[in-house]
Amino acid sequence: MLALAALPVGTGGALGAWVLLKAIAVATNLFWFGRLSAAPSAITDNALGVWLVAVPAVGSLIVGLMARFGSDKIRGHGIPEAIEAILYGESRLSLKVAVLKPLSSAISIGSGGPFGAEGPIIMTGGAIGSLFAQFFSLSAAERKTLLVSGAAAGMTAIFGTPIAAILLAIEVLLFEWKPRSFVPVVMAVLVSWLWRPLLVSTGPLFPVHHALTLAPGLIGIALAIGMLAGGQACLLSALLYKVEDQFARLPIHWMWWPALGGLVVGIGGLIDAHVLGAGYESIRGLLDGSLAIRVAVALLLVKATVWLIALGSGTSGGVLAPLLLIGGALGFLLGHYLPGGPAIWALAGMAGILSGAMRAPLMATLFAVELTGDFAMLPLTLAAAGGAYTVSVLMMRRSILTEKIARRGRHILQEYTVDPFDFLQARQVMTPDPQTLPGTMPVADAIAFFSTDAQFRSYPVIDAHGKLAGMVSRSDILRWKVHGAEADATLAEVASDASIPFGCQFDPISRIADMMVEADVGRIPIVDSETGRVSGILSRHDLLKVRRAHGSAERARSRRQS
Repeated sequence: MLALAALPVGTGGALGAWVLLKAIAVATNLFWFGRLSAAPSAITDNALGVWLVAVPAVGSLIVGLMARFGSDKIRGHGIPEAIEAILYGESRLSLKVAVLKPLSSAISIGSGGPFGAEGPIIMTGGAIGSLFAQFFSLSAAERKTLLVSGAAAGMTAIFGTPIAAILLAIEVLLFEWKPRSFVPVVMAVLVSWLWRPLLVSTGPLFPVHHALTLAPGLIGIALAIGMLAGGQACLLSALLYKVEDQFARLPIHWMWWPALGGLVVGIGGLIDAHVLGAGYESIRGLLDGSLAIRVAVALLLVKATVWLIALGSGTSGGVLAPLLLIGGALGFLLGHYLPGGPAIWALAGMAGILSGAMRAPLMATLFAVELTGDFAMLPLTLAAAGGAYTVSVLMMRRSILTEKIARRGRHILQEYTVDPFDFLQARQVMTPDPQTLPGTMPVADAIAFFSTDAQFRSYPVIDAHGKLAGMVSRSDILRWKVHGAEADATLAEVASDASIPFGCQFDPISRIADMMVEADVGRIPIVDSETGRVSGILSRHDLLKVRRAHGSAERARSRRQS
C-alpha cells in the first residue's frame, strides 16, 4: 500500500523541485536584472555595482515578513524541521509550509542568499508526502514513510542523485531500516528519476571525468583531506550556533534578523560576487579544475562567513550546496600541492565536509560521485567521507542538523543498533519451572500463603494437567480480604480469566514487554506452545537483566585466556 502511495508522492516531489527551480530563476531575474523571466541567469553578470549590497537585504527582509506573518517553520534550512516533524510532530506538515517554504527559499536564493535548493526541497517534498498521507487513515509511522519519500524524491529531481537521496533518507530522516519504509522511498525516488529528464535535465548535474588511477597513496591523501574537512565541518557547526546565539541577543524582533544577515551577504558580494546565490557554476569550476585560485579563496573564507551569518539569522535556505563549495574549496586549494591536481581533491573535500557536517557518510560518498557521474572515484570519496565522519563523531556531540533540535530540549540519537528485545526469545530469558499454585487450592489457603510464604507479587494458577488457568496476585488477595470470597471457592474458580496475558517460548521478549505495559502487570507466564503447560515466567526484573547484559557486551573488555 505504501509503495503504491509513494508513486504519486514521487511525482509530487519532482514537480515541487521543478517549481522551486523555476521560482529561483524568476526571483534571480527580478532582483538582479529587473526582468520577468524563468530563464537561467548568473548573479555574477549583474551591473548593479555598489547597490548590490541592498539586494540580499531586501530579499531577506521579505523572508522575515513571510516567517512572521506566514509560518515560522520556513526559517532555517529545512532538514532539522523535517526531522522534528518526523520525531515529534507525528509527521504532519501543513499546506502553508508546502507553499511558503519553496517561495521563501526562492526569494532568499534568488536575491543572493548563499544557499542551495536541497534543504528547501527536502522540506517541500516532505510536506507534499505528508499532505498526501493525511488524506488517508494512516499511522504516524506510515505518514513518516511518505513524508521521507517526498523529501527523497525532491532531492533526486534537483540533483539527479537517486542513490544518495535514498541513503539520506536512511541515515538522516527515517530513524529505522525496515522494508516498510525502504521500499516506498525507493519507489518515490525512481518515479522522480523518471520525471527528471522532462522537468529538470538529464545526466549528472556536474558531469566530470577524472582520468586518474587511484593508487594507494592517493587513498591515504583522501583520508587526510577528509579528516581536515571533518574538522572544518565541526568548526562551521560551532560557529553557526554561536552566530544564532548572537542574533538572539539583539533587542529587536527576529523578523528583522534576516535583513541584517542579508546586509552582510551583500557586503560579501562586493568582495566577490561568486559567494552570492547557490553557486552551482562555482561547484562546476571546482570539479573541473577551472576555477581561479582567488575565487576559491573567496569561497573558503567569504562564502563561509556570509553563509554562517545568513543562516544564523534565521532566513530560509539549504546547507548542501554551501558545504559543497566550502569543502570543495578547501580540497581545491590543497590540491595545487598534491598529486592528481586540484579537481579530484575538491571532490574529496566535498564528500568529506558533507559526511562530517551531516553525519551521513554513505550519502556523502555516493552524492559526490553521482553529482559528477565519475563512479571510478568512489574509493576516494569513501576514504574522505570515512575520515571526516571519524573526526566529526570524536569532536562533535551532534551534527549540524540535530544540534538545532537539541537546543530546543530534544535529544536526537543517530546511532542505530538492534534492540536485544527483538532478537532474544522468551525461553532464553525466562525463569524456567516457576513456582505455581494449583487450581484446587482454596482461597483461604491462598490468603495464608501470600501472608507468610509468597516471594513474588503474583503466581500462575494451573489445572490438573499443568496448563494455565489464571494468575493470582497480592492485589487479588487484598480484594478478597476486604470484600470477602466464598469460603469453599478454589483459585481455579475465582482466578480463571480467559483474557489473561501469556507468552510462548519462542515469542520475542519485545512482545512480552508490550504485554506487561498493556496489562499493567509485572510477571507474564510462558506456556509451552506444544503441550500448553506453564514452562516458565518472565518478569520485569528479567527484562532489566537483558539490558544489563547488553550494556556489559558494549563495555566489558577481555582477552583470550591461554
